[in-house]
Amino acid sequence: MARAKIKVEMTEGAIRVRQDGRTLTIHAEAPDAESGEETDFVVRLDEIEAWDAPDQDKEIDIEDLQRILDAVERELAKHGLTVDFD
Repeated sequence: MARAKIKVEMTEGAIRVRQDGRTLTIHAEAPDAESGEETDFVVRLDEIEAWDAPDQDKEIDIEDLQRILDAVERELAKHGLTVDFD
């Protein structure tokens, strides 16, 4: 079965990902000023476990996670932004 395209939307304070009727809200934060990182956003991977309600029982497997991260990185790059996955 072919997977539906991943759609990424940037909102204030979060990144919203949609695929196959499911939604994932990723909270992105600015890097710590003392970290010296040259990136616009940091996403904590350990916070991405499952889809948003009502699909919270559907865990995100490693293959889907990689596809989501790739889509997020591409979308932010379109806006001249960078993201670091920690």
